[in-house]
Amino acid sequence: MKEDPDPRLIVRSLQRQFKLDTRELKSFAEAAAAAVGVGGRGVTIVLVTDSRIQKLNREFRGYDQPTDVLSFEAGPGDYLGDVVISVETADRQAHRRGSHLKRELKVLVLHGLLHLAGYDHERDDGAMRRIEYRLRRKFGITTPRSAA
Repeated sequence: MKEDPDPRLIVRSLQRQFKLDTRELKSFAEAAAAAVGVGGRGVTIVLVTDSRIQKLNREFRGYDQPTDVLSFEAGPGDYLGDVVISVETADRQAHRRGSHLKRELKVLVLHGLLHLAGYDHERDDGAMRRIEYRLRRKFGITTPRSAA
């Protein structure tokens, strides 16, 4: 019997360029959240355009350019935070790597969840990267060999 989806984990697409299966992405996000150790806490994953993520990146990080993923921690409590992903940037990255959008979105969800769990690849001497690659292997979302 399949477990009921976690109502505390929400995936919402605010972009119209790409037709996406948000149920499949939510299922992956639930498994990834459990593997990261943040399962059962509220998380919203929002899929947006480059222009929307660029505004957020400018406002919160001071970079006036689109990026692939941003994570916003909510602080103490049952709600962990938000992961915002630019689908346009994810699609470009996937093509550059010889991959596909579905895989790239999973990679970015995992990356964002690790940030919400407190990992920071800019300051942790490689700890986040090691955990992320181990989990990518576990979930079968490693970089395609042709792009390595």
